[in-house]
Amino acid sequence: MEATSLNNAVEAMLAPEPTEENQSEAVEATEAPTQDVESEVVDDIAEKAYAPFTVNRSLSYFQDTIFFANEMNRYHHIDKKLQYSFLINIVRKRKRFSKWIKPELDSDMDVVKEYYGYSNEKARQALTLLSPRQIEELRKKVSKGGRTK
Repeated sequence: MEATSLNNAVEAMLAPEPTEENQSEAVEATEAPTQDVESEVVDDIAEKAYAPFTVNRSLSYFQDTIFFANEMNRYHHIDKKLQYSFLINIVRKRKRFSKWIKPELDSDMDVVKEYYGYSNEKARQALTLLSPRQIEELRKKVSKGGRTK
């Protein structure tokens, strides 16, 4: 006999005698509420569209959700469905609007990259060695003409 069936048998023996109140509770418990099929479909679509990196990054901009995003980053190996379920049940509903932080474009670095053919890292190193006058000379040599923005 399995442990679960043994536990069920013991619970059945220890259960109180059925009364009218107990029977009505049992009937109510067995009548499972029918869930809306449309909401299940929407949840399935949302789970499939869940991108952990994007969601965690967007949640990290807010004080009340930064720790949840950090936890999901720590446990990145967990299944996407579990991450989705955790966040959907723990994060409170609220209007959250923020702009993505974008890296600032450095026009001096672009000039050095184009003139010398350097990568981003090497261009940053070269910028520390060049004076502002030298950068302006490079800018004139790289300039292709036309209107400036």
